[in-house]
Amino acid sequence: MSFVRASFAARSAFANARRYSTAPSAGKSSNLPYVLIGAGTAGLAGYLYLNGSEKAQAAAKPKISDKSPLDPQNFVDFKLKKVEPYNHNTAKFIFELPPDTASLLPIASCVIVKSSPDSPAPLVDAKGKPDIRPYTPISPSDLPGELTFLVKKYDEGKMSKYIHEMKLGDKLSIKGPIPKFDYKINQFDEVGMIAGGSGITPMYQILDYALKDPSNKTRFTLIFANVTEKDILLKEEFDALASKFPKTFNVVYTVDKAEQGWKGPTGYVNQELVMQHLPPANLGEKAKIFVCGPPGQVAALAGKKEGMKQGALGGVLKDLGYNEDQVFKF
Repeated sequence: MSFVRASFAARSAFANARRYSTAPSAGKSSNLPYVLIGAGTAGLAGYLYLNGSEKAQAAAKPKISDKSPLDPQNFVDFKLKKVEPYNHNTAKFIFELPPDTASLLPIASCVIVKSSPDSPAPLVDAKGKPDIRPYTPISPSDLPGELTFLVKKYDEGKMSKYIHEMKLGDKLSIKGPIPKFDYKINQFDEVGMIAGGSGITPMYQILDYALKDPSNKTRFTLIFANVTEKDILLKEEFDALASKFPKTFNVVYTVDKAEQGWKGPTGYVNQELVMQHLPPANLGEKAKIFVCGPPGQVAALAGKKEGMKQGALGGVLKDLGYNEDQVFKF
């Protein structure tokens, strides 16, 4: 492409030279040879500059192996590299991947984690078996060298407490990817999302992937429910996406306990909020609704999920006329 631009510049200069050379010269000698030499030199210089720049950019971009360090069949230990506090009960936990590798997680998918066998105090359930929990990373799938989880610490969450107590250099056993929904760019005209608390991570995974694709035309609307404004995770990231992609993304925050100055909706996600913001059921296969959050919220909105299975559609979405093909519960 660089050569084409350089050639075009040279042809333009040549065309201008021909146009001016046809004018009466009043006996003066023609400057055409010098113009042609200058145009050729400029074109060559432009080509060399652009070609060199592209080669430099390619050289600067780190090479990534086409093989993920994750294993969908076996747990692999990864060291905790860094911890970034996020708010009063949440932090980003960044795990180190081998050099020149990335997670290469498909969109949308998660992983499952457990304590490392090397841990001095392995995390086990009531039956003495390893306690296993699913988590959706928030780092891009092509990010080299790192895998990041946004983990909210729950009072009764044994795994979240365990991760929050990890020290730099400690290992966590991770297995995956675990495919959830095979999302494709422009698969739907409109996508509605309802998330609660830490259930936001699969929504962020899809949004970050889709909105940054130049060919995306799907319009996304996210309703994100939290206890208070301070509990809203990734708010800066969502606000930035809404600002950058105003035609294809809108986010609505709702809280249970509104403090002074709160301007958004208050209370649980209900029929009114869904009807006001999400794509209607009559769009059929052109619309999709994703739901992820605490079990009680998911059951109230879309019916109880049955383990790894979707379970029957129920709740608010069924009452509003959506069918099972239009709704997916993470």
